[in-house]
Amino acid sequence: MKIAIGIFLGIITLATTIRATELHVATDGVDSNPGTNASPLLTIQRAADLAQPGDVITVHAGIYRERVNPPRGGESDTQRIVYQAAPGEKVEIKGSEIIKNWVKVQDDVWKVTLPNSFFGDFNPYSDLIRGDWFDPKGRQHHTGAVYLNGNWLYEAKTLEELLEPVGSNAMWFGRVDATGTTIWAQFKGVDPNAQLVEINKRRTVFYPDKPGRNYITVRGFAMSQAATNWAPPTTEQIGLIGTNWSKNWIIDNNTVCYSMCSGISLGKYGNEWDTRPGPADGPGGIIERIFRDSKLPPRLYDAYERTIDRALAKGWNRKTIGHHVVRKNKISHCEQAGIVGSLGCAFSVVTGNTIHHIHVRQLFRGAEMAGIKFHGAVDVVIRGNHIYHNFQGIWLDWMAQGTQVSGNLFHDNSEADLKFEANHGPILVGNNVFLSETALIDMGTQGGAFVHNLIAGGTTMYQYGKNARVSPFFTAHSTKVVGVGDCPSGDHRFYNNLFVQRGDLGPYDAASLPVQMEGNVFLKGAKPSKHEKDALLKPDFDPALKLIEKAEGFYLQFKFDKTWAAERTRKLVTTDLLGKAIIPNLPYEEPDGTSIRVDTDYFSKSRNESNPTPGPFENIGTGSLALKMW
Repeated sequence: MKIAIGIFLGIITLATTIRATELHVATDGVDSNPGTNASPLLTIQRAADLAQPGDVITVHAGIYRERVNPPRGGESDTQRIVYQAAPGEKVEIKGSEIIKNWVKVQDDVWKVTLPNSFFGDFNPYSDLIRGDWFDPKGRQHHTGAVYLNGNWLYEAKTLEELLEPVGSNAMWFGRVDATGTTIWAQFKGVDPNAQLVEINKRRTVFYPDKPGRNYITVRGFAMSQAATNWAPPTTEQIGLIGTNWSKNWIIDNNTVCYSMCSGISLGKYGNEWDTRPGPADGPGGIIERIFRDSKLPPRLYDAYERTIDRALAKGWNRKTIGHHVVRKNKISHCEQAGIVGSLGCAFSVVTGNTIHHIHVRQLFRGAEMAGIKFHGAVDVVIRGNHIYHNFQGIWLDWMAQGTQVSGNLFHDNSEADLKFEANHGPILVGNNVFLSETALIDMGTQGGAFVHNLIAGGTTMYQYGKNARVSPFFTAHSTKVVGVGDCPSGDHRFYNNLFVQRGDLGPYDAASLPVQMEGNVFLKGAKPSKHEKDALLKPDFDPALKLIEKAEGFYLQFKFDKTWAAERTRKLVTTDLLGKAIIPNLPYEEPDGTSIRVDTDYFSKSRNESNPTPGPFENIGTGSLALKMW
């Protein structure tokens, strides 16, 4: 019997191997072709419709103006469905269309009128940006956009504003009636019919219409120009590319840019409660019971707590959701978030990405704008990214537990490099370089371990009163809710960091919970907390920090004195040293449950375990240095 079963399984395995095929797509293909290299398909969507687990879709050079909606995913890591650009070929997928036939109105203003049928069942020029925690700043905004030679124009408030002389930012304005869509735009000094002018047509570029499309790889594409809407944590989060409540996607080596709201989404599914998730709507669950049993104020069980309850019922757990890998992508020019994810980001790794120019136009506001904005970042690793010229670098909002932010380079982020809100930890922040004016905004977060960072920016800490905010916590390495806790300040550890100039731990003098601070160095006016144990102060030492961009990369110039290591004996940062985060009563561990040892530096160089060097760089010498950071 065992032999027969073995033969049967062998036949199944062989059949699966034989079934796996490579489908080719090319701009000169035909969708009725078989999809071979010699007879390729025309559209990526046709290849998606045909692809089965284990298949590879190879797309050849050219521009593809379509929305890819994968109808199925793979079955395992070894039976993925892979979408890839042909090696060495430039493949673009755009949510836009080229528009000609512009007619001059006056001066630099032109217009075009399109039949509404051009847009089908989705018209970005009548689709308003809206959603929970969205602030339009007193005007309307649409998901449509106009691009001149690849750069987007600003939406005008009114047609009258657009008819004024062109200012520093060229504008467009749209109006939709019963039959047509008219778009006016400013094209300063050029004839738009002789330039590349594109307009948004599609809501997204690569996004499944239903959850549960697992084990998909998207590799090597340039994806741009999507009419995405606001993606708050309480509703379906549609990005230019997104996973839609699935698991085990790999989004690898892509360029993602010009999304009206979010670039990459690892976020929440949609349901009938989207845009109306208040306490009176829909069923509750375990968190509601915890509130009731704990006699917490009912007003605290609001939109997001109810959303979490629904998500748990929808399969938010380690087996079903998350585990995505987002690596080596270039993400820019998104007006909400570069990478967004409420709950669906759990157990994921975000590594090696360049994220810049996110929410820099600031035409609208809200509570979701950052290079990376995650809710429920359970066991998420954010490592080795370059995050700069954004409104905020990383914003971890609610339930960051087992999260690691390590080896990242931050600079020129206007509000802050790293923002925490309503988390209980444990959270490890290690070997990062924070160079913006504000390094850290701490809003009611506890359980953070800040170790071996270079911190040149200031720290802001917001205190919450008793039960003013509460947030759930889980058993280790899971989404099983075991309690909710309020959000006081403190319960942080700062070990072996290098603070420069604006670096300041003084706000933690007023922390409500205990803090641990040891082995830190403070240069050129940087300030310790009164809780610091034996601080090493060098107020007259100017490290002359300067980040320089060269053709081959970014270099950090600064002065370093290796005697800082000799003047104090520092401890190697480990799980045992860090202890437990107070509210969840959990140790600092790797996502797989093994112990933490911060025994390597920013460059993965081994640390001196008997006396590690303060800051992110181990034993780099002394004097004036120039380190290639990216």
